Amino acid sequence: MSKSSSRLLPLVIGSVAATAMLLPSASMAKTFKAPSGNAFYTASAGQIAGAPGTMIWSRTIKTKAVALSQASKTLLVLYRSTALNGDPIAVSGTIDVPKGKAPKGGWNMISWAHGTTGMADVCAPSRNSSNSPAKDYISYTDATYNAWLKKGYAILRTDYEGLGTPGHHPYLIGHSEGRGVIDIARAAYGTKSLHMAKKWLIAGHSQGGQAATFAAADAPARAPQLELKGVVAFAPASHIYEQKKLLSILKNPSPLTGLATMIVASAAREAGLNAADYLSAQVAAFLPQLEIVCSAQLAQTSKLGGIAPNTMLKPGVDTSPVDPTLRAMNPDLAIAVPVFILQGLADTTVQNLFTKKLPPLLRARGAKVDFKTYAGLSHSGIVMDKKSSGDATAWIKKQFAK
Repeated sequence: MSKSSSRLLPLVIGSVAATAMLLPSASMAKTFKAPSGNAFYTASAGQIAGAPGTMIWSRTIKTKAVALSQASKTLLVLYRSTALNGDPIAVSGTIDVPKGKAPKGGWNMISWAHGTTGMADVCAPSRNSSNSPAKDYISYTDATYNAWLKKGYAILRTDYEGLGTPGHHPYLIGHSEGRGVIDIARAAYGTKSLHMAKKWLIAGHSQGGQAATFAAADAPARAPQLELKGVVAFAPASHIYEQKKLLSILKNPSPLTGLATMIVASAAREAGLNAADYLSAQVAAFLPQLEIVCSAQLAQTSKLGGIAPNTMLKPGVDTSPVDPTLRAMNPDLAIAVPVFILQGLADTTVQNLFTKKLPPLLRARGAKVDFKTYAGLSHSGIVMDKKSSGDATAWIKKQFAK
């Protein structure tokens, strides 16, 4: 069996449920005092040891680019999770608590999966600042978060595995992203001083739309103590393997070259392969930059954005060893809760051509799916627009009322 197969096999054969049965109890986890500065993001092996979905440490954060204006407080958190190979890891994120007194039963939670910011630690949303290289790829969602806070929903924002914290970020590796989304909800609920309810919902955009669907599929087994009510996916990334076929026809320089390079690098690493073996020398030269700069720089100020996608792969290269990982990125999953997918028809990053194929696949696996498209809305516009974000908010309210 290849290394790629051995890593993918547990994800395909029901390992999520089996893993959940073996998770240590929350009583085995200890909470520590948070260090200051960026030391916050690095915990020792002894501090990470304990039940996934429990808090390692937290501290109040007031940085305007991170703390939401409609929150009574924003906590920077480091919590326990699990890497795909089973190793215990720490994942960072933030928790925003609504203003006022918690209702009976606690605050309903929305666990948010963010869109692509990059693969370097500096790109983590919880590290955002007024001069962050990823600020425009992070702050565009703030108005939607604030609207949800005003409705009385706590907002949980994971950074994902390897963003902010040590280790590589498994970009578009859905089960890794999903664990980050789920475990921050478990950690928030388990922190009694936060007064969180059992009811929660998952939402995300772009990369996060894909992550949200994986989280929703994995949540029943990984977080049985919580009551998941639904999942909202704004322009979810999907059909990554199928999109690989489009590279040959994209002959003009494009910011998409940066995104495609991130995908190849992540998929190759997950499959135990060397990304440089598949990329042209011109593009492979940028691989070290993926761990240093954010996607905005790759697309806009880096010369990588000036390379045509049709030249990014080595001529005649056989990509079949990495193809299973690319296929596994597609969120064609069995989801037991209602799903709402929103897609802008003017989106040139995640195109409706692919998104519209997703609802039938999910329905075939038993999911109840609402799918709505919006004329004129771009990739970020699907989250920022009052109509689409309002529709999502109304849908969320309906699910929480059930």
